[in-house]
Amino acid sequence: MSLLTFDRVSGARGRRMLFADLSFDLGAGDALLVQGPNGVGKSTLVRIAAGLLPPAAGSVTRDGVVALLSEAAALDPQLPLAEALGFWAGLDGARGRVAAALAAMGIDTLAEVPVRMLSTGQRRRAALARVIAGGAPLWLLDEPANGLDTASLERLEAAIAVQRAAGGAVLVASHVPVALPGAQVVTL
Repeated sequence: MSLLTFDRVSGARGRRMLFADLSFDLGAGDALLVQGPNGVGKSTLVRIAAGLLPPAAGSVTRDGVVALLSEAAALDPQLPLAEALGFWAGLDGARGRVAAALAAMGIDTLAEVPVRMLSTGQRRRAALARVIAGGAPLWLLDEPANGLDTASLERLEAAIAVQRAAGGAVLVASHVPVALPGAQVVTL
């Protein structure tokens, strides 16, 4: 079963074509690494995959729920971390997954700390925990390693491995290396 299919997709920013005629298919256990320097269209590709931008050409098919990690953490800065994550997990019917998601990203000891008090790396791990807690079969991760130290990057890679082993798929757009064994690679 395909979770995400790009069929001859082109992406543009304004009048500038960023990529053209891109085709791939992600099914259970698959991963796609979109790599390249800043400004080449990685985020545009992720936004098209999420349905936030229309493709300039081609078609995109998604099957099932999608979790998106973008630049913003999308967590209420006034709430304690666990409560902020619980809001999103509740919408996904997955409130019981918050503790495990916090632990997976090594921030379970910060559960009662207001989001506004978290460091840059802690906020990034909190945003990743939001994706994990949601339980979506397809993860779209835009620059997920930004702000992560080596240990946190290893936690991210482990979480991706668990997602794939459980039958989920992951699209990672990154200008820094993220270990994705057996992944398809698109270089923009």
